[in-house]
Amino acid sequence: MKNVRYVIAILVVFAIVLTGCAKATDNKPASTTAAATNYEGLTVKLGVQGSGGLFGKAREEKWFETEFEKLGVKVEWAEFQSGPPMTEAMASNRLDFAGLGNMPIVAAQAADIPFKVISQILDGKKNVALIVPINSPLKKLEDLKGKKIAVAKGSNAFNFLYRSLEQSGLKSSDVEVIQLQPDEAQPAFDNGGVDAWATWDPYITLNTLNGKGRVLSDGETLGVLSPSFNIVRKQFADKYPDLVTLYLKVLEKTRLWEAANTDEALKRYAAERKVPVEVIKGTLDRSKMINIPTSKEISAELQKTADFQFGIKSIRKQIQVADIIDNQYIEKALKQTADETKK
Repeated sequence: MKNVRYVIAILVVFAIVLTGCAKATDNKPASTTAAATNYEGLTVKLGVQGSGGLFGKAREEKWFETEFEKLGVKVEWAEFQSGPPMTEAMASNRLDFAGLGNMPIVAAQAADIPFKVISQILDGKKNVALIVPINSPLKKLEDLKGKKIAVAKGSNAFNFLYRSLEQSGLKSSDVEVIQLQPDEAQPAFDNGGVDAWATWDPYITLNTLNGKGRVLSDGETLGVLSPSFNIVRKQFADKYPDLVTLYLKVLEKTRLWEAANTDEALKRYAAERKVPVEVIKGTLDRSKMINIPTSKEISAELQKTADFQFGIKSIRKQIQVADIIDNQYIEKALKQTADETKK
């Protein structure tokens, strides 16, 4: 169980990075320079889901600490199991950056938590799925009627589950949804306490590769994307816009290290989790990290999630996700990274 919980860091890798986002009150791009801003006594709080993985490498090498300490800024790390606790921490000013899925973002915006989406980090095609035990008689989504399904409330898998039910013609009342965090859902899945589990990687790969389970449906087969994003606390971004760009640059450096050192990364992640390399490879294949601006197409897909969740009354009000998307920082970070690489 411990190994399973640790592996989440790899996914998380994709999803947990610091970012920033903010628009100045006059809607002009931030012009404040890092050199001209006083950061005395500032500590930036970075959220990750689990430990180890790509962020484990960054933490070991102190890539974030090195860059931020040049400006006199300290770095603190905080670990979480899933996205909703991260947005709760952000709401109480205990977290500045986080990487998480689509559903927690929609729920947080509907709850009036002030933050910005500053980059997309997963494409959302295969990182979320409905899995069933390997010998389960369930063959299609319609077979879930009357069955028990585990899911973490408010997670991207939560949205995927309910949109899957709708597409299959089932109502939520046709199934028994049991709200469990991953460390609770895994033993329930193992001992037959649930018939299916709506979850994300690395749990998909762990259960399918070790012969415990198989995929009943994922985002690619169903046409329901579950992209993940970097977010930043709005007040932080408004006050320290250059730190948002800096964070995204360090994240890109981290991502590029993994892309250039795949074999080393796979062996490292497998050794620290004490799992076969194939498990890590499967996780990365399903959830390859990206770090790009949020496109109009992905914004539209996120809006579908928001509209659907409002329709089933899981969020309290209608929202426009375009209001929280701010690509200026990732565009600046990628340009600076490319320019520095050419030198």
